[in-house]
Amino acid sequence: MKPLLISGLSLVSALGDGLDATWQALHDGRSALAPCQFETLPIDAWTGEAPALDAPLPPSFAAFDCRNNRLAARALAVDGFEQKVARAVAKYGARRVGVFTGTSTSGILNTERAYAARNPQTGALPEGFAYAQTHNTHALGRFVRARLGLAGVSFTLSTACAATAKLFAVAARMIGTGLCDAAVIGGADSFCDTTLLGFHALGVMAQGPCRPFDEARNGISIGEAAGFALLERAQKTTGPDELLLFGAGESADAYHMSSPDPNGTGAATAMRQALTDAGLAPEAIDYINLHGTATLVGDSAEDKAVTSIFGPTTPRSSTKGFTGHTLGAAGMVGAAIAALAVQHDFLPGSPHTRQLDPAFAPGHLLTGRATKARRVMCNAFGFGGVNCSFILGSEAQ
Repeated sequence: MKPLLISGLSLVSALGDGLDATWQALHDGRSALAPCQFETLPIDAWTGEAPALDAPLPPSFAAFDCRNNRLAARALAVDGFEQKVARAVAKYGARRVGVFTGTSTSGILNTERAYAARNPQTGALPEGFAYAQTHNTHALGRFVRARLGLAGVSFTLSTACAATAKLFAVAARMIGTGLCDAAVIGGADSFCDTTLLGFHALGVMAQGPCRPFDEARNGISIGEAAGFALLERAQKTTGPDELLLFGAGESADAYHMSSPDPNGTGAATAMRQALTDAGLAPEAIDYINLHGTATLVGDSAEDKAVTSIFGPTTPRSSTKGFTGHTLGAAGMVGAAIAALAVQHDFLPGSPHTRQLDPAFAPGHLLTGRATKARRVMCNAFGFGGVNCSFILGSEAQ
């Protein structure tokens, strides 16, 4: 593919609001994980909770009000993102800017609470409950489109933990086929009982903070986050330090509903496709932001897949120990971290990981390192064998 310009990027997570807060935490090696306060769980689960989500949306967006859309609104408001979208609208027109969003559970928390408050005699849900604007998967897309005043093509993906990663490939296709001239992509995933209790029921939640690729890893820590990117065609005047999307790859191995192929076959396919799409050799990748959720099988499969393509020493790390696993928003968290790695020539480590599993390649970074980074690959893999990899970076030498 021809590189696309990433002219706007934003992120909100447990690390704070905006890219500067994220960068400071990465540089300092400071994790945002803490004992879970959102829900009572029968284990010592740690989570990455985004603070201050109690304030409702403004009255003009009251129908959309839910924890997930509040989180998305915060991400639209930081890093000058709304202003950058406004410039794109002025340039292309509102009908030529697409909106493509991703989430795993959207605002299901609203429905959980509505069912808990239903009428005990009739079973009727509370007056004012708005499924289409809150719980429905595309509630997020409808809200973002309305908030930004956009009128272009729009849809939402719900492909579990690969959702927002796949949007980079979606934007490239939509712009490439002429359906839009620019694309707002991104998404949000926020806490709900379904997620927290569901992952506990699967037996994959960690005791204490998650420890990706550690020999003593014992499961995931769930986080919440929202982030967005604005993509446009790169111009001849694009500077060498501008952030670009070079390529993306996708696969679906359908090995198991909730467990990855232990050989990492589908993951390797997605990574090879991303390299081919970008016209790059494995040696051109300076750092890999791993999916690495700290599960026994998942981390092992990804290590095999990455090492089969890049060898044992290419720098790599999972940053889930900073934010927790943010599920459908994980692709945008990875994109933000990739952008910061390129901008600051700094490769983040993996807080809470103390002893690398001796079966894994030695390229894993446990602490941050100041190193030149021009092209970064990000991995995101989801339930059902959905795999996506994409490559961000700059043309600077």
